[in-house]
Amino acid sequence: MKQFLMAVALLLFAAGTVRAHGDEIHVMGTISKIEGATITVTASDGSTKSVLLDPETKFIKKSGPAKREDLKVGDRVVIHAKELSHALHATEVKIGEAPKATALRPALISASGSILG
Repeated sequence: MKQFLMAVALLLFAAGTVRAHGDEIHVMGTISKIEGATITVTASDGSTKSVLLDPETKFIKKSGPAKREDLKVGDRVVIHAKELSHALHATEVKIGEAPKATALRPALISASGSILG
């Protein structure tokens, strides 16, 4: 079951931009920049998409309502957007949590030069 959930999560974030049902587009990834009413999202493949936030954009965090001010660089997002005048306009932004930083553990090297644990 854990492998199935990991595969689904990988597909969601690896896709970057996916055509959604209807006329909306899904943009998935990590917020790399917030500038005025525009956020830039970087997908796991390194591609980026800029999305405009409108006054009508809905924000959701942990299954509840959120605000535009809740967005921060590093947050994972899934955005439902419409393409209007050659620009993506967000209708809904689902905010996830930024990945937790992991401390790098120094490698232990044995007297023979091999890396231990």
